[in-house]
Amino acid sequence: MNYETQLKLQSLLDGELPEGDAREVAAQVARDPQAAALLAELRHTREAVAGFESGIRLPESREFYWSKIQREIERLEPRTAPKAPALSLWNYLRRLAVPATALALVAIAGFVASRGVQGGTAGFTEISISDTEALTYRDFSADTTLVWLSYPADNDVAEIDPADTFF
Repeated sequence: MNYETQLKLQSLLDGELPEGDAREVAAQVARDPQAAALLAELRHTREAVAGFESGIRLPESREFYWSKIQREIERLEPRTAPKAPALSLWNYLRRLAVPATALALVAIAGFVASRGVQGGTAGFTEISISDTEALTYRDFSADTTLVWLSYPADNDVAEIDPADTFF
């Protein structure tokens, strides 16, 4: 028997089911001996609890009785929240060092990855033109490229217009 059926049996016993649902559940109780046994057990439990509750009488009114319980709970509870223990210098430095170390490792990994792409001969391109007399030097450790041009240029453009040459 599933949980929903058990809830419907309890609702039938409490008189909380609509008329159509109540007829369905009553028919199911007539067909199913397990449902009938559960309904009988629920009835016996209800009668036992109802008889037990009627015999208990409090010396005070209900409101006064529960207010005494509430006052006792409030008396036992701490008035203020406990303070967090003060951080020692070591714990404070450790709280700062862990994120700083992680950030530094990420920065180093990014630097190494970018150097791997630019460094070496993978990023180096050399173009040579036979008539320029230019010398190109690439320094990967300083990430610089130097180009030496021979002066004066021995080509036709330099002889035609010397004002356009660079110093």
